[in-house]
Amino acid sequence: MRFAHVVSPGSDEPRLAVIEGDEAVLVDELFDGAPRVLEQLIAGGDELLARVRDAAGSGRRHPLGSFRFASAVLAPPVILAIGLNYAAHSSELGLKTDSTPTVFVLWPNSLAAHDSTTVWPRSLSESVDYEAELGVIIGKPAKDVAPENALDHVWGYTVVNDITARDIQYSEAQWSRCKSFDGFTPTGPFVVTADEVPDPQSLHIWTVLDGATLQDATTGQMVRPVATLISHLSKSATLLPGTLISTGSPGGAGYSRDPQVFLRDRSTVTVGIDGIGALTTHCRILD
Repeated sequence: MRFAHVVSPGSDEPRLAVIEGDEAVLVDELFDGAPRVLEQLIAGGDELLARVRDAAGSGRRHPLGSFRFASAVLAPPVILAIGLNYAAHSSELGLKTDSTPTVFVLWPNSLAAHDSTTVWPRSLSESVDYEAELGVIIGKPAKDVAPENALDHVWGYTVVNDITARDIQYSEAQWSRCKSFDGFTPTGPFVVTADEVPDPQSLHIWTVLDGATLQDATTGQMVRPVATLISHLSKSATLLPGTLISTGSPGGAGYSRDPQVFLRDRSTVTVGIDGIGALTTHCRILD
C-alpha cells in the first residue's frame, strides 16, 4: 500500500491517506477510531493495517490534486542518518568509509513536505547541497537483531533529501547541525509498505536539480545494505516503531563537482526512487 500525509485546503492539519493513482482515501473517514497519522497506524500493528486495507476498497475517493502534502513522517521517535554509505560519495567528499557506519541524528524541525519551500539565510551558508536517500521506517521494535531477520522489522520505505550545508559540515566535528536547518530533511511524498519493496537493494535512486540529472545510481551500491544497518543500530539501542533511518546518498553531490553545484535561490531539486516516489523541494535564500 501507498500512504501520504495530506492537508486539505483551509486547514493546517495533516491527515493520513491511502494513495491510489491520482486519488486519495482519507483513512480517518474509513471507520470510527481509524488512525489520523502514520505513527498511529504503525503503532496498531499488522491487525490495524489489515483493517485499513480492507476498508480502503470502499472508501470515498478524493482527487489527490486537491490536497497539499505534509512530511511523510511527522513525529518519529528519532531520525537516524547514515553517512558515507556509498563508496563513490565517500570518495568525492574526500572522506574515508570507516569499518563501521557513520551515524548521526537529524533534528525533527528539519522535516519538510514534498513540494514545500526550504528557506535559509545566506549568512549561514552558500554551500548547500542535495543528497537523495532511501528512508527506512521501522515497524516493530528491533533489538539486537541479526541481519537475516532485520527486514522483518521494516514497516515501509520513503524518499529523503538529506540537504547539507557543506561549509558547516567541514567546520564542525559532528554533522547534525549542518543537516538540520529548518526544512533540511524533506520526506515523501509517499510511504510504501515493505511488502511493495521485496529488495531494498535493487532500487534506482536519482536527483534532478533545475532540470539537470546529477545523481543516478542504485541502492545496490550501498556499502552496507539496509539489513546490515538495522542490525548494527539495534545492537546498541532498541529501534522503536516509527523510527526513520536515512541510509546514505550515492555519488554525484554538488560539492564534488568542478565547478561546484549548490542549491541556489529559487532552485528546484527533485530526488526520487523508482517505485517509491519523487520528492521536490523549492529553495529560497534570504539576504
